[in-house]
Amino acid sequence: MRKTVLLLVPTLLLGACTWGINPTPASQNVRTAWNGDVSGCRDLGKITVSVMDHVGPVDRNDIKVRDELQVMARNEAATMHADTIKPLAEPSDGSQPWGAYQCGSHLVTPAAAPGNNPAAPASSGATQTYPIKGG
Repeated sequence: MRKTVLLLVPTLLLGACTWGINPTPASQNVRTAWNGDVSGCRDLGKITVSVMDHVGPVDRNDIKVRDELQVMARNEAATMHADTIKPLAEPSDGSQPWGAYQCGSHLVTPAAAPGNNPAAPASSGATQTYPIKGG
């Protein structure tokens, strides 16, 4: 009986954790301005989100924590009718402030990633494609 209780307690405690924060459908239209350029956008306010950055004495994976903070900020920005967010500071103790903006048709370029520049001309001179905002 005692061994059963010792096995059930950690299982129940882990089951109470909120791992895997999921984006809402509305947040799919919220962009992240990693380069910080929100000129021409209307400032809608500040969002501060937080997640658990450690469980007991064990620190959680930094990338996972940052990803969950971004997803939560996008979810919250969608409720404010914002279409763009940008980090205002680095995460600290599982918390991070974000700015919420309404940019409309103003293009916020994503952070440059190798081989991922949708506005760059095609090198072969072929047809170019550009992302469009869905209705």
